[in-house]
Amino acid sequence: MSRGPSDAAADEPRDRPAAPAPGDSPAPKPAATPRRQRATAAAKGAPPAKSAKSGNRRARPRLQRVDEVSAGGLVVDLDGAVPKGALIGRIDRRGRLLWSLPKGHLEPGETAEQAAIREIHEETGISGEILGTLGTIDFWFIAEGRRVHKTVHHFLLRATGGELSDADIEVSEVAWVPLSKISARLAYPDERGLVDTAGRLLAETA
Repeated sequence: MSRGPSDAAADEPRDRPAAPAPGDSPAPKPAATPRRQRATAAAKGAPPAKSAKSGNRRARPRLQRVDEVSAGGLVVDLDGAVPKGALIGRIDRRGRLLWSLPKGHLEPGETAEQAAIREIHEETGISGEILGTLGTIDFWFIAEGRRVHKTVHHFLLRATGGELSDADIEVSEVAWVPLSKISARLAYPDERGLVDTAGRLLAETA
């Protein structure tokens, strides 16, 4: 724990008065001062201990707030006997492979729908057309000295072409996963809720 000037002043040693010479009348003793009062008197004029301690700490710089918007979603292959969706896997800082829905930033002039189609194709190799809206997720994180508020718009797409590919530099793996097993594979609970919505939308359009 850091110590302030008032703490140091209270700990300083006090000088003892000299002993009286023979034959002299003992000098009257000064009235006793309580220890707490002596410490307060010694520290008179010094800032309060709380202020002194807080003064030893550097104020944290205020982080710049940044708003970012991304789009992506779930592209599904409905041509087989079992519907399946394309997921991407990324290696995190701990070396774990985390599966998620493909997504990315909007380019200038793009709508969220256009960005979702482009990002899904870039990250999975699969082209698709939008069937409906899955929902929006927003969250906060700190990166590069900034406090980022990110909003991600998700859509449900039907695969129309392409081949599964992990050519994107930000993607470690890609995989077709049966729709019924996607929730268990996803690393993030918010995205699992979106997959439940996808199942309902597909049932309505069947």
